[in-house]
Amino acid sequence: MTYSCLIVDDNEIERDAIEMHLKKIPSLNIIAVCSNGIEASQILSATSVDIVYSDIDMPELSGVDLLKSLKKQPLFIFITSFSEYAAESFNLDALDFIVKPATFERILKATNKAIEYIELRKQVNKLPVENLNNDDKKDDDYFFFRETKGITKLKYNDVIYIESMGDFSKLFTSIDKHVILVSLKNLEKQLPSKIFSRVHKQYIININHIVTLTNHEVHLDHNFLVPISASNRQELLEKSIDKKILSRFLK
Repeated sequence: MTYSCLIVDDNEIERDAIEMHLKKIPSLNIIAVCSNGIEASQILSATSVDIVYSDIDMPELSGVDLLKSLKKQPLFIFITSFSEYAAESFNLDALDFIVKPATFERILKATNKAIEYIELRKQVNKLPVENLNNDDKKDDDYFFFRETKGITKLKYNDVIYIESMGDFSKLFTSIDKHVILVSLKNLEKQLPSKIFSRVHKQYIININHIVTLTNHEVHLDHNFLVPISASNRQELLEKSIDKKILSRFLK
């Protein structure tokens, strides 16, 4: 199957590089290559597009403002030189955020995520919205959730980490992964905070599976690795780790 996409970047060299990378992906059909947000807005208002690869820092109409201006929003993958835009872009439910220079491998990873999301959305359009069923028994060690194949039961401690997929979330266990029809934001409100911790705009981890914590990453059981933001790292240290660190001196 082919997915339509659009490129937006005011830098000609960057624009050409992104186009070159995307042409290597057979499942993509580039509808247009735009040099500014206004041009992209005009095309998007008249044409249905699956994925937009957009710079953020552009004159007159930024990538963020472009996304905000659209009534019918395609999936946005932001590609920018400024990492400080990451938080705002994820708050707007951008699917991914790539820091320039964008390599082919990184763009391919983001594209595969977008395609997976599009296909999942097709499968669940007719399914009712389902929340975690853990309100009545907070002390239970399991929960139920709805996925495309039906309702599944899973133990909290079997979940190693969770990744945002926009309106959906992907739960990873040691042997499998499940797509749950609940956003990461809503999952964070319902999962027990003693076990689960938000470490990034796109990730929640099970703290029982932490192996190593570095300045920028969390290494988890079964060789899983997720990024961690500076603010979330400090919160994780204060909430769960500092009180369990062995001290050199006894008070």
